[in-house]
Amino acid sequence: MQYALNQDGVIVDGQFIASPNHDPRPDGTAITMIVIHNISLPPGEYGGPGIVQLFTNSLRADDHPYYAGIHQLRVSSHFLIRRDGQLIQFVAGSQRAWHAGVSHWQGRDRCNDFSIGIELEGSDVDAFKAAQYTTLNALIHLLQTHYPISDIVGHSEIAPGRKTDPGPYFDWNKVQSTPQQAGKIP
Repeated sequence: MQYALNQDGVIVDGQFIASPNHDPRPDGTAITMIVIHNISLPPGEYGGPGIVQLFTNSLRADDHPYYAGIHQLRVSSHFLIRRDGQLIQFVAGSQRAWHAGVSHWQGRDRCNDFSIGIELEGSDVDAFKAAQYTTLNALIHLLQTHYPISDIVGHSEIAPGRKTDPGPYFDWNKVQSTPQQAGKIP
């Protein structure tokens, strides 16, 4: 898979669905980390519009009982990789997406400031698909050519006790990075 990024960190010729849930990164902040998440809406169901609706503030509380407790959230991620490997972008890389929440990594708080968030459509109880790893690896490679990425971590590592994703079925051995990054992957 070949992707390209423009100067704002938007995939060229890719699917971009703008999320309002972002803001500028702090001046002079380098993007040094990728955070991998999992998400399914409703929980455990795949392929529906729930994730896009959540990230675009159009999730309706009465569409599913679970949505009543989350429809008011204002969250986003830079990217979503669907089960079939489809890549959707919601926030330009140059902007701060709201994916990490309260977080800490190697002496730094507010991981949204210096990270790119990648959501994989999935859960803590299902294995991820080969197509997702293929797209993820292509995206990681692209991001590493544009940003000084030094860490690739799971959400659970930057928000321990609060988050569990990408979960026990995410296979870190299937994540490929450039040789200088290989030691940073858990």
